[in-house]
Formats: sequence, structure tokens, C-alpha cells
Amino acid sequence: MPAPFDQSTYQVRLEWGVDGLARLAPADIVVVVDVLRFSSSVADAVASGSEVPLEGAVAWSRNGAAVAAAAGDATVLLGSLRNAGAVARAVATLQNRRQARTSVAVIAAGESDAAGALRVAVEDQLGAGAVIAALTDLGIDHTAPDAAVAAEGFRALRRALRHMVSASGSAREIADGVPATDRMTAAGVVPTSPAAAAELDALDAVPILRDGVFVAFE
Repeated sequence: MPAPFDQSTYQVRLEWGVDGLARLAPADIVVVVDVLRFSSSVADAVASGSEVPLEGAVAWSRNGAAVAAAAGDATVLLGSLRNAGAVARAVATLQNRRQARTSVAVIAAGESDAAGALRVAVEDQLGAGAVIAALTDLGIDHTAPDAAVAAEGFRALRRALRHMVSASGSAREIADGVPATDRMTAAGVVPTSPAAAAELDALDAVPILRDGVFVAFE
């Protein structure tokens, strides 16, 4: 019998953070959504031709990189508002290559407080919803209730993305200056601004984790 919260009966699933990933049944693909700043910044980096080692990203991303590192044998993609449509197309391509129904765990990274407790982040809710909505538009639409709620929330608020992201607690924290920005620059990754992170489908690039390094999906 499936566990009550593993969402194993659905093709597209949604959870939060490393613990949420562990609650889900194993999936063929894990899409990590950490809009401010991991997913957006790495997507911008690979779009410019750079490669980003996961090990180095752990130094400046407590949440998104941790989820990617915990994904085990799954194919790991990074999703955000900036590349939601491209991520959905990459999932469809991978499913076609496998010639089999492909399960997808969309993991919203969230934010951690000083004690390590996970905080739901509105920007990651929207980013996850954008990816799931794009999957639905491509016919990959057997979604868990959690995923369906995120997708419909995104659709209802898509005209207000810039405001929602810029008004989030995470964006205000970045505006106040956070140490992780310096660590990103030291790792050779240019931080994506909250304003840019709110741009829907601005990129066709999708980071995929191969041998411990994020490269552009092809």
C-alpha cells in the first residue's frame, strides 16, 4: 500500500524541502525550485555557457542545493519562473526518450531560519506552480492535489508575479544584503536580481545535474 503522503499514484507531485522530497515516492525526475536565488542564478549561468558544480553551490544555497544533493538516482533539473516552460519541455523530451510514463517530483526549496526550520516561500510556491502549469499545458497533467493547487495559484496570480516576488520576505532579505551574495560571486555565479527572477519564461536554458555539475540540458 502506498504511504499516505508519498503521492505515488500521481505522475506530477509537489513537496517542500529535503524532508518533503523524502516523503515522496522515488521519482524519475526531480525539479528543484529555489527562485531566490539558486534556480534562477544557475539557469542564467548555464544559459551563458557556464557550468556550476553542485558542491560549490552548497556554500551559498542552503536549501536548493541541499534538495539537489538529496535526489539520489533521479534526473535533477532546476526550475524557476524564468525557465518554467523550458523545464516542462525538457521533462517531455526526457519522457519521450525513455518511452515510458515518467514521474516528476517538483520540490519547492523554501527558506530556512537560523534554527534550520523550513519556511514556505511565496516565490518558490509560484515557481513550482509555473512549472506544473507548463507541464499540464503539455499534457503531463496527472497531478497530485498539492501540485494542482500550486498550478492554479500561479495561474491566478501570473499577472502579479513581479509584485509578489519583490514583496516577498526573501526579496526583502536580499535588499537588506545577505552574506550568500558574496559567496555566489566568489563561486563565479552572478546573482539574479528579484526583479529578473520574476520574469516568466525569460530563458530557454534548463540546468541538469550531470556528474555533480549543472550544465545546460540538450
